[in-house]
Amino acid sequence: MQDLLDSVVDGCREEWQAGRTATYIPELAKARADAVGASVFDLSSGGCSSGDFDYRFTMQSVSKVLSLSLALSVCGEDEVFSRVGMDPLADSFNSIMRLEMDAPHRPHNPLINSGAIVVLSLLPYRDAEERFAAVSDMASRMTGNRSMSVNEAVFRSERDTAARNRSLAWFLKSVGNLDGDVDDILDTYFRQCSLEADCRDLAVLGATLAADGMNPVTGEQVVPPRVAEITRAIMATCGMYNGSGEFAVTVGIPAKSGVGGGISAAVRGRMGIGTCGPALDGKGNSVAGMRILQRLSEELRLRIY
Repeated sequence: MQDLLDSVVDGCREEWQAGRTATYIPELAKARADAVGASVFDLSSGGCSSGDFDYRFTMQSVSKVLSLSLALSVCGEDEVFSRVGMDPLADSFNSIMRLEMDAPHRPHNPLINSGAIVVLSLLPYRDAEERFAAVSDMASRMTGNRSMSVNEAVFRSERDTAARNRSLAWFLKSVGNLDGDVDDILDTYFRQCSLEADCRDLAVLGATLAADGMNPVTGEQVVPPRVAEITRAIMATCGMYNGSGEFAVTVGIPAKSGVGGGISAAVRGRMGIGTCGPALDGKGNSVAGMRILQRLSEELRLRIY
């Protein structure tokens, strides 16, 4: 596996030149555009890594997998999916138009911005501090990394330039689909997006979902098998923003991307994969990360469809 991973990462190292770092959150524009790395955690043989696998980046939308898993575990699937849908969205991940036009006014799925904000609002915690503590604990348990922390510079940058996310949240509040204090819920959202990780963390996260919710490093059953099953399904259909359909055709495995450049993928019963590459395509997905996943899917016959 190590030789294959080295070959794949080396062959995809220049892919970053086709993308650019996110600029709508100013701090993300400072990321190393040429960083390219990957980690694989095979459920049978363990982990291996290649390239810039220890380059740290913020999880951004990959963190939505954590809050979704937490909400499904704490609130149950009926409660979660009474407030958010399960369908892919052809519009961008922060679209307000579709949310306003479609009735009932609920987010199409939990992995777009509006959906993740609603999911956080469902959690039965007193305030942003308790809510984020629960999400952070889920991050540590699913990745096996107990030292995960928030990048405070990215958090402040995200919070201070969040006009679109504030608009989404207040619209949801106005139509009765967001309970609680808007600013308090958004504080949790910005903090979870600003959690720092590397490729190894995302590989173990994917492996935990691939192992039906049991972390293969710690041996802990972090979430029930049904929660892992639902989360993988939502990742497969909605995890790559409005590029999810194309990704399903070209790669064919459940995955979730973030504009920090990370992608976490889960192949049930086989492995988790984590990639990094802060240079993004026009839909917000890592160009190098997607190419690495495509190559690994082809070489290892990972496709689930």
